[in-house]
Amino acid sequence: MGSGQLVTVFGAYGHTGRFVVAELAARGFVPVLSGRNVRTLEEMAREHGREARVASVEDPDSLERALAGTAAVINCAGPFASTTGPVVEAALRARIPYLDVAAELEANLDTFARYRERARDAGAVIVPAMAFFGGLGDLLTTAAMGDWTEADEAHIAYALSDWHPTAGTRLSGAVSRERRGAHRLRYSGGRWERRTDAPPTVEWTFPQPVGPRPVIAEFTMADVVTVPQHLRIPEVTTYMSAEAARDVAAPHTPVPTAADERGRSSQTFLVDVVVRSGGAERRATAGGQDIYAVTAPLVTEALERVLTGRTRAVGVVPAGEIFDAPDFLHALDPHITLDLHPQERNA
Repeated sequence: MGSGQLVTVFGAYGHTGRFVVAELAARGFVPVLSGRNVRTLEEMAREHGREARVASVEDPDSLERALAGTAAVINCAGPFASTTGPVVEAALRARIPYLDVAAELEANLDTFARYRERARDAGAVIVPAMAFFGGLGDLLTTAAMGDWTEADEAHIAYALSDWHPTAGTRLSGAVSRERRGAHRLRYSGGRWERRTDAPPTVEWTFPQPVGPRPVIAEFTMADVVTVPQHLRIPEVTTYMSAEAARDVAAPHTPVPTAADERGRSSQTFLVDVVVRSGGAERRATAGGQDIYAVTAPLVTEALERVLTGRTRAVGVVPAGEIFDAPDFLHALDPHITLDLHPQERNA
């Protein structure tokens, strides 16, 4: 457990940041609340009896003060296109691990491209996309691979009962769309493609109780960035249940509302991963409640393993590369239900 170690949470007062702060405290860490909104930060600090350190990505000195004396930093502040670089730089100066919960494709690609060699040479640990989108799919794909050293294709399908986006999700999406313009991204043949056609709608047969559902194929999420960084899979595709895709795109879909004592919404999810090699197919699935809330145990488990040395690599590393994927996923009980032992079958 955390043993009283201080951990800076940048963007602590955001929707996901609040879940992360609560999870850190539950595991024995001492969250240090940080962000640029002075009033909201101080109110949260008073409410929870925590230390607040005001910081802005435009002020490197403020970030250094926010990270001073802490064991690590978790960046929960989007849009990550703006926050990742400054917070990573501050973490490198402070010589502490950096983790984030970014789901922005461009921000994640930038992190790998800009910091891979520098972080590796410094022996630093930077774990991007350690969240529902990115971390969970990457871990499931890695676990599904088992003893395979390469595969022909990986498919990661998301069935969300609904998707009520947070203000942060909407803002991050807007920033990504602005950077992409009229294009969408697809990873095929071992490289990124920029496409202008509409993504196809297909049917995906999820395990019960979900069953067959229409999904938007090539609904490219952070997993498509992380998986090829460490697994030899030239075709990586993510899929989103059509209802959820409509929800997140609609301008008037409400924000998530708490449905239980932990503050989770009533949203449920099932992540279904299929990897194929030759004529064989392997599968791994995970289900649970609230994609924002489940990010907190994901990133906190990752933090705990980094700080206790239960890691396999340094540098900028995806979840499935730096951690023992099956062991990590089993450690998330009771936050997710898991099936990592399906029978291998012909594709």
